[in-house]
Order: sequence, then structure tokens, then C-alpha cells
Amino acid sequence: MRATVIHAPHDIRVEEVPDPRVQQPTDVVLRVLRACICGSDLWAYRGESARQPGQRIGHEFLGVVEEAGSGVNGFAVGDLVVAPFVWSDGTCAYCAEGLTTSCPQGGFWGSVGSDGGQGEAVRVPFADGTLVKLPAAAASDDRLLTALLALSDVLGTGHHAAIGAGVKPGSTVAVVGDGAVGLCGVMAAKRLGAERIIALGRHQARTDIARAFGATDVVAERGEAALAAVRELTRGEGTHGVIEAVGTEQSMRTALGIVRDGGSVGYVGVPHGSGTGVDLGVMFDRNIALRGGVAPVRTYIPELLPDVLDGTIDPSPVFDLTVGLDGVPGGYKAMDERTALKVLVKP
Repeated sequence: MRATVIHAPHDIRVEEVPDPRVQQPTDVVLRVLRACICGSDLWAYRGESARQPGQRIGHEFLGVVEEAGSGVNGFAVGDLVVAPFVWSDGTCAYCAEGLTTSCPQGGFWGSVGSDGGQGEAVRVPFADGTLVKLPAAAASDDRLLTALLALSDVLGTGHHAAIGAGVKPGSTVAVVGDGAVGLCGVMAAKRLGAERIIALGRHQARTDIARAFGATDVVAERGEAALAAVRELTRGEGTHGVIEAVGTEQSMRTALGIVRDGGSVGYVGVPHGSGTGVDLGVMFDRNIALRGGVAPVRTYIPELLPDVLDGTIDPSPVFDLTVGLDGVPGGYKAMDERTALKVLVKP
């Protein structure tokens, strides 16, 4: 089969690789219908995250079960399913607590020795604990299928950030980052009842989506100017919660600078670069909570799925460029150059 591999920074290729097969009784082989490129994939593309030459890449996908191991109970050949970006066994203490990303037997798609999502098929370990079944009819609805793909990562990650930020009905929330996760954070904050949502971003196409998703205000400034703008919008107090969806020292400093005393920062931006931007003394003095990390999206999918199916929320606008498998290298280039927000892949 054909799949996307990375050989070096800025060297993404689509190559012939061995077909996936059932190796353990709990495996399924999934034919990919939709995949995409994540902003976190760009850290490997730019050389900021180490990868082995020829390593697979991509962690967001949905598709149809083509083969199921003898130990798989919840799925059969032909089922339409979505995969969260981390597989998990569904039986350990962490999975029982909802922290599926800490499952001792879990792992990330595209890690050494595993299949990546940007290919024609994927071997899924621990299928019963990992996959979530989707209505078969969704396979013939292109927009809905695209919206459902967001459940594999960005929608659940935005939701995780909103929970970490303590979003509740009537609260005021700021969102740092205008990528797909930040925009889904806007949607999540709106869904959880935030009364005012301030989106920080400078690209009008993205902030237009933010407004469509529920943002009430947009701040285009950065650094101290951004802090001043948010303070002005909040009578000098700052926001009850902040969703941090970038992962740089500057973005974290901004988040801590605009949250009000007693507020919370929900951080889901993958940390990269030098420093953290976290001053524990400031957090202590101002009673600021910091919560977040790798989003256990498998836990959130059952909660978010009904709202996607009935159209209450529609994250599909975050996908603004569609390519076939051969177009994946160009999709990375487009996202790296910020001419695309998030690239949808149709193998």
C-alpha cells in the first residue's frame, strides 16, 4: 500500500510500504477514508521534533474495518469508525479514569514501528478500547464525514483545553492561537456556555471562522499590546479562563498575562522552543490554575459525537484545503507557509 513517510526536515514522501495485517487477536485493519495533517506534524516537518528517516507520520483518520482479529468483540468488517490520535487498551486503570493517553499499552500513530494515519490503511491495536463506531450512513455524506474526522484530535483537544480553562456558563474566555485546535477551542467554549469569547489571531480568514464558531471579540495584537487589548475588553480584570493552543513561551506568557486572578489556563499547545513562560511565583500570588496536556480524546468522543451528528456543532470549516495522497507533501508545505489552515487528505 501507499503511505506518507518523513525522511528529513521538509522531506515528506508518499511511498510503497508493507500492507498492514492483523498481528494480535485484538487488532483490526482499517481502510482509511479520511485523514489530515495536524499542526503538531509540522514540528517534525520543520526538524523541531526528531524522526527516523522513513518513519511514518499522521495521527488523525477515520475509515472502514477491513479485517478484524479473533479477539475483537465490538467491531466487524464494514463498520465505519473513527480513531483517536492515541490507541489505548480500554481496560487499565488510566483508561477507566478517562486518561487514555496514559495507557501503559497505548501509543501514538506514526511512532516507530506503527502505522501513520496518512496512508491507505492502518493496523489498529486494541481496537475495542480505541475505536468508536460511526453511523454507516455518514460514509456517503462528505461534509459530515469531514466534521467527524475532527473527533480524532482537534475537536476533542479544543474541548480538553476548555475544560482545563474552567469554562462554564456565563464565563469570559480568551483563546490564544488561531490554528485548528484554537478554533475548536472557541467552539468548545461556546458549547460549554461561555458568554464572551475573545479570540487572539491576526489572520482574517481564521478569525472569521472563530467568529462563526462563537467568538465575540478578536484581538489581533501580540505581546504587551495583546495584554492591554484584553484588559481593555475586560475592564482591566482579564478573563476567567484562557485556552492556550500554541505551545511557545510567548503564547504561555500571553495566556498567564490575560487570565484574571483566580482564573485558569487550559493548555494543549504542544510545547516547543526554549523556555516555558511559566512563572510559578506569579501563579502562586494570583491563584492561577494551570491544567491541560495531551488530550484524552477517546474519552470525549462519545460526548461530542451526538452534537456533530445532529449539526449542533460543525468543525468542518477548519479544513480549508483538500488533497489526495499524492498531494500530502504539498499539503505540509502549504500549512508550513500558513497558506492552509488544516489539510484534509482523501487517500
